[in-house]
Amino acid sequence: MTEFPLDVLDVTVLVILLLSTVAYLTKGSLWSKKNSSTYAYNKSPVSAVKAGKTRNLIEKMKESDKNMVILYGSQTGTAEDYASRLAKEGSARFGLKSMVADLEEYDFENFDTFPEDKIAVFVLATYGEGEPTDNAVDFYEFIYNSDPPFSGAVSETPLSNLKYVIFGLGNNTYEHYNAMVRRVDEALTKYGAKRIGPAGEGDDGAGTMEEDFLAWKETMWKQLQVEMGLEEREAVYEPLFSINDRPDLTPDDNIVYLGEPNKNHLEGKSVGPYNSHNPYIAPIKLSKECFTVQGRNCVHMEIDLSKSNLTYTTGDHLAVWPTNAGAEVDRLFKVLGMMNKRHNVIDVKGLDSTSKVPFPTPTTYDAILRYHVEICAPVSRQYIASLAAFAPCDAAKERMSNLGGDKVYFQEFISQRYLNLAQVLEVVAPGQVWSEIPFSIIIEGLNHLQPRYYSISSSSMINNKVPSITAVVESINVTGTSHILKGVATNYLFALKQKQCGDFDPSPHGLTYAISGPRNKYDGIHLPVHVRSSNFRLPSDPSKPVIMIGPGTGVAPFRGFVQERAALAEKGEQVGKTMLFFGCRKESEDFLYKDEWELYAQKMGDAFQMVTAFSRDTAKKVYVQHRLWEHAEDINELVKQGAYVYVCGDAAHMAREVNSVLGKIVASERGLTEEQGHEFVKRLRSSNLYQEDVWS
Repeated sequence: MTEFPLDVLDVTVLVILLLSTVAYLTKGSLWSKKNSSTYAYNKSPVSAVKAGKTRNLIEKMKESDKNMVILYGSQTGTAEDYASRLAKEGSARFGLKSMVADLEEYDFENFDTFPEDKIAVFVLATYGEGEPTDNAVDFYEFIYNSDPPFSGAVSETPLSNLKYVIFGLGNNTYEHYNAMVRRVDEALTKYGAKRIGPAGEGDDGAGTMEEDFLAWKETMWKQLQVEMGLEEREAVYEPLFSINDRPDLTPDDNIVYLGEPNKNHLEGKSVGPYNSHNPYIAPIKLSKECFTVQGRNCVHMEIDLSKSNLTYTTGDHLAVWPTNAGAEVDRLFKVLGMMNKRHNVIDVKGLDSTSKVPFPTPTTYDAILRYHVEICAPVSRQYIASLAAFAPCDAAKERMSNLGGDKVYFQEFISQRYLNLAQVLEVVAPGQVWSEIPFSIIIEGLNHLQPRYYSISSSSMINNKVPSITAVVESINVTGTSHILKGVATNYLFALKQKQCGDFDPSPHGLTYAISGPRNKYDGIHLPVHVRSSNFRLPSDPSKPVIMIGPGTGVAPFRGFVQERAALAEKGEQVGKTMLFFGCRKESEDFLYKDEWELYAQKMGDAFQMVTAFSRDTAKKVYVQHRLWEHAEDINELVKQGAYVYVCGDAAHMAREVNSVLGKIVASERGLTEEQGHEFVKRLRSSNLYQEDVWS
């Protein structure tokens, strides 16, 4: 067997792995301060905000006479949508008394008293590199702890009464695919809980999430029928919400919500903390176009947080709360036959004590579709099937039923064309109005409009109150159709940029937006935002070398990284080698921040090196992974010195190929097999020396 000597990095990795093992086994108790962590169980800001409500899940189920609870951990709304669909299906098909529960709203110390004649369902998304979603952090820290503080007597199997089913949402382009569902399933089993059916896993990376979910739930329902003695019945639509007109109110009344996210915003009193439940309406300090080519756009935007308690750290994400385009709002109202009702004031109330209305009321139909519902998102096959009963004619009913029942037909007709709900209804029954569709099923069946997260492209060392973001405006011609897929948030940002730059009536790609916001509260070019902390961080020691790979807008966080190191160098601090690989189509068209890199190089001298790949400036397309190969010797030497490697951008292709190339470089430069090279890269990941900020 070939032996090879340990270099500096090998030793470093071994030490870090040893410390990581100790940290895992002790949960950090050897050096942590009790309850000092931001993620200490039941210490989140949201918990405090909702302190008035009961956090006792068992008590809540008993009071509301429920025998099935679906608990969700969701970041983008998909897991929450799946949880709602399971609750409705359980009720409609099997008569289960179900409720949906947000994991962050309940405590779990008394989970050991969960009644054995009831069932718990977990629908858990994995965020980033094996992390829990924001609303699942407390639950995850509790259940995955080596010794959760359950309420009863000490036992090796405290959850022996608990019966559960579980489904995970993941992306196979990430290293820790579906880590949340696997770890929680492992912990529940360890403590004696009984899983009914298989632990389901949906794969967004393969584009099969929806079909994975549908296949899993059918198997799950069959096994749950046997376990709980359920009898299936004919499913009929039963609304979760009542929609009541309020003729005594008009949109001008100051108690009517016109898109404001909560009461403080309605009353004009924006109060922190600002988070995923409460945005800060931030002034846009500066916005500009980054591309120099017609037909493609990229927005650079600087957000002013100076009058809030918000700050950021280099590498964090800025969450943007988008607004739906007016054209799409109009399209849905027209196909539903509701144009004349759009500004009517309504109350929306849960028909059950556990049904949570996802926005404040009283409000208007227009405010709901414009600010609160993902009307532009792809629709699910299950949802299309549920709408068949409300079709305007028999032919449309038959076609909707066929689309809902045939996954190949659905894929070709809807999924591959990226049609949203209104577009589907228009195509299935051209020129007809779907006036029989209850508005409640729109609220229940479409996801809540979610914030979009952007890597901050500036350094907090320069100004921690003015983060910038860099976003390519999405307008994609769908192959084989006349349909153009338009990004909800990026076109909204583009419209804001256009207005700030002097266009009084911006309409990017034919879209218009209510830029001034509800009651003109966003006037003066404002944007609802909050900051999300990230683990994507520069090494604390600036003398450490770093290698950054970020084509396109993947360069965004690295602009912040380089800004920070340039500022340190200017102060006279020793800065390690800072190597940036950037790629785009053409140097003359989409070379982001082209002029800035030269200024940073002047401040950092030889410490900064930028390697570019312009894929369409050469006869043969060249990408960043090709440039990595060309600099294999330099990269290997930096890795030997303990360099941190960062990758930002497309997860499905670029990030995978970079990972593969790096393993091959290590193998080639050190005389190892490719397998040994790839194992080495895995060790880099484990020791946090290889970090990714990627998307699919």
